[in-house]
Amino acid sequence: MNIHEYQAKELLKRFGAPVPNGVHGSTTEEILNKTKLLNTEKYVLKAQIHSGGRGKAGGIKITNTLEELKQAADQILGKTLVTNQTGPKGKKVKKLYVEESSNIDKEFYLSCLVDRAKSKIAFISCLEGGMDIEEIAIKKPEKIITTRVDVEKEISDTDCERIIEVFKLEYDAKDQAIDLIKSIYKIFIEKDASLIEINPLVLTKENNILCLDAKINFDDNAIFRHPDISELRDLNEEDPIEIEAKKKELSYIKLDGNIGCMVNGAGLAMATMDIIKLFGGSPANFLDVGGGASKDKVSAAFKMILSDKNVKGILINIFGGIMRCDVLALGVVEAAKEMEIDIPIVVRLAGTNYEKGKKILEESKLKIISASDLSEAAKKIVKVTK
Repeated sequence: MNIHEYQAKELLKRFGAPVPNGVHGSTTEEILNKTKLLNTEKYVLKAQIHSGGRGKAGGIKITNTLEELKQAADQILGKTLVTNQTGPKGKKVKKLYVEESSNIDKEFYLSCLVDRAKSKIAFISCLEGGMDIEEIAIKKPEKIITTRVDVEKEISDTDCERIIEVFKLEYDAKDQAIDLIKSIYKIFIEKDASLIEINPLVLTKENNILCLDAKINFDDNAIFRHPDISELRDLNEEDPIEIEAKKKELSYIKLDGNIGCMVNGAGLAMATMDIIKLFGGSPANFLDVGGGASKDKVSAAFKMILSDKNVKGILINIFGGIMRCDVLALGVVEAAKEMEIDIPIVVRLAGTNYEKGKKILEESKLKIISASDLSEAAKKIVKVTK
């Protein structure tokens, strides 16, 4: 689960991390009224969307007066920002955040995430902040330092010093940075975060450490343990179909392709998308209906696929174990009765009751194209959607 920058900073502040004072709102009037409480010479206005690259897209403005702030807020609020992370459709700005300006001396990069391969928490630090870490990783990989910390132990001062060594801080600034690392680590562990990114982390000319931008993601599988974090969820930032999928306990992620996929099992779903790409096609979604899906659940999943207007064909790939092929077929047919389907459907069934399932689909009068294995299914769906 993602949260907004202002929410991330409120959480960081709660755990003792240094962040600029700021206010948020959903209207220009609300922003202006709250901004009067800030003590600053300049106002930093930021669009609040779940995406990086806001500055390049025109979503961050520095203003000198409240009148300039009003004009900038009117300009950004309601605007659709297109960044390298939003996709071509972009995201509409519905919330704004204003914070006090900072007297910046140096900018750094700092993040904390799970290193699954090593079963540790990894801190990534870089002397250059304020830009895409991916770009630095490609052009200047030697500047990125990774420090791994044992998740079963408290983070030590030695660990913290290794993490911030690249920043070359001294005296009080160094102590502040060590305290920040400990705060980030505490949030990460206590709140089941999957990513905490501070970019940039700055050293001000007053020799203070400050989190100038912040991004925090949380483990979806652990949200049930943190009702305070769950309350921060902004449904306006999520795809409506994905929201509905979660309600139906389906694993659905929308993609940019034109071939809808219905598969049971996450691993098989990934393999299905890979082989579609291999034969020149493009998946429209990731969809795992699970091992024991009911007829109603399958029907709901099929409707989700068809709600995507980009879908030109559907590949159903089911290996029946707990998931019976006849139940899958009944769900598909039920959904088809409620919706006009004029696109081809390629079906590969194997396992429990696959013959019954195949018969149900054949008798449904849907545009069914049978396939004996996954390679044949992928080739056929790519061919009919070209």
